[in-house]
Amino acid sequence: MSSHHSNPQSLLNSFSRTLIDRVQRAGRAPMHAMTAAQARAFYDIGGPILDLQPPPAVDRVEALFIPASDGHVMSARLYAPNHATPLPTLMYLHGGGFTVGSLTTHDVLCRQLSRHAHCAVVSLDYRLAPEHRFPTAVNDSWDALDWLHQNGQTLGLDNTRLAVGGDSAGGTLSAVCALMARDAGLPLCLQLLFYPGCGARQDTASHHSFAKGFMLDKETVDWFFANYIDAKDRDDWRFAPSLASDHSGLAPAWIGLAECDPLVDEGVNYADTLRMSGVPVDLEIYRGVIHGFITMGRAIPDALKAHADAGRALKNAFES
Repeated sequence: MSSHHSNPQSLLNSFSRTLIDRVQRAGRAPMHAMTAAQARAFYDIGGPILDLQPPPAVDRVEALFIPASDGHVMSARLYAPNHATPLPTLMYLHGGGFTVGSLTTHDVLCRQLSRHAHCAVVSLDYRLAPEHRFPTAVNDSWDALDWLHQNGQTLGLDNTRLAVGGDSAGGTLSAVCALMARDAGLPLCLQLLFYPGCGARQDTASHHSFAKGFMLDKETVDWFFANYIDAKDRDDWRFAPSLASDHSGLAPAWIGLAECDPLVDEGVNYADTLRMSGVPVDLEIYRGVIHGFITMGRAIPDALKAHADAGRALKNAFES
């Protein structure tokens, strides 16, 4: 793996390096030095600046409200092309360390996936830590997927063709939802995982190689997880899906990883775990890019290739 490289900085492509230099020169406080509310506001404003402007056009964008099993009502956003017949649907779970991220920060990505895959995308505003700790985000994600399966047809969706996807923490939640869907007998066409967190301990080689200076620093990862989960729950498979006792019978996976990312090794390891359990896996490693790159399409053009690759994988999964 690239993570054992003696000079990990040399792996960065010019776009990633330029972005990191710009961020370092700006000298802003890191997220882990902020309150969760400050970090959320910072990401909601700062995140979209790095993404495609203006946002790609989608025919139909509407607000949805999805009930959680405890009575809380979650906001969601539906993206869809105009279509005479019911559309296959991706439920999308945004990244942000279970602490930050919103419908705003992942708006462009959801539009891109809807356009490339010619499908509906439902982006979910699951509850965030530290106000709502583990396993609230898991329960919210599962409740929404189950609700879409039961009620999608009322929105013009084809509830027999469902996929789940997300990036980073949202990738973790997607992998967990795929495990829960298998156990509940809810068939999924695909689990679409962008650099998911899959392990319990952040102790792989890539966590050491890319601990500092690659946008997602170790201190920020530690802060996210301190907000979200108690130490005693770290070995729960709903936090670390690689620890599930059985990975057989899961939906096929498309896994897109960033080469210069603390999480890259656990993504590769999860792909191996799934393959060894007989699950079809399509693994793409985008060279020279950093964690978070898929929502940085203006700064890092590789994002556009990843959008197209993921969209193609979705389209093929829905058609097969």
